[in-house]
This record gives sequence, structure tokens and C-alpha cells, in this order.
Amino acid sequence: MTQNNVGALVVVKPGEQKSIAGIITERDYLRKIIVQGRSSKSTKVGDIMTEENKLITVTPDTRVLRAMQLMTDNRIRHIPVINDSGMMGMVSIGDVVRAVVSEHRQELDRLNAYIQGGY
Repeated sequence: MTQNNVGALVVVKPGEQKSIAGIITERDYLRKIIVQGRSSKSTKVGDIMTEENKLITVTPDTRVLRAMQLMTDNRIRHIPVINDSGMMGMVSIGDVVRAVVSEHRQELDRLNAYIQGGY
């Protein structure tokens, strides 16, 4: 994660690239390895990941504000995006914040144009 500057990795089921077994985050590593005094070399990812049955996911049709609400309510920073075929990608809190800021910026531009008579 450090080498690739990512805060979470999706764990896939053996032989099934789009089938999610769970997710491992920097927070999982910190709380379940560092704090508990475990060894990174001998601890398996499966022992510290958030398992599939506890995983919070969204679909490609989920609205950005809904994803933000799920992240806020569950105190998470990453949500896998899935559809009927399996995993499609991952959304981070940074992605969500950028989308909301962009939307607000566009709305401000429209309002400014309206006020200035640009319509």
C-alpha cells in the first residue's frame, strides 16, 4: 500500500478476480498488527481484513451523496463498487469529496452567471 500510495486493497477470492473476499485498509494494519504487536511477515491478510459479509459496498448507480453518507456513518474511507458481475472498482473519500466540490463549484458558476446576466 505504501509503495503504491493507496489506503486500501480489495482482497479477491482465489481464482476469482472479480469476487471480493474482503478489504484491507491502513487502519486494519495499524489496529490489528501494529497495536496488537503482531508480525507483518507472519500475519496473513485474511486474518486482518474486513470480511465480505461485513463489507459496505455501492453500485455504479449509487449517488455520490449516498456514498458519502455511508462513509460518514460507518467511519470508512473506501467503498468497493460492485455490480452483478462482481467488483468494478473502488471509491475513496477523496473521490467523493472531489465530486461534491466540483458539483458545488459548477453550481456557483451557474449562479454567478445568472446574477451577472450571462443567461
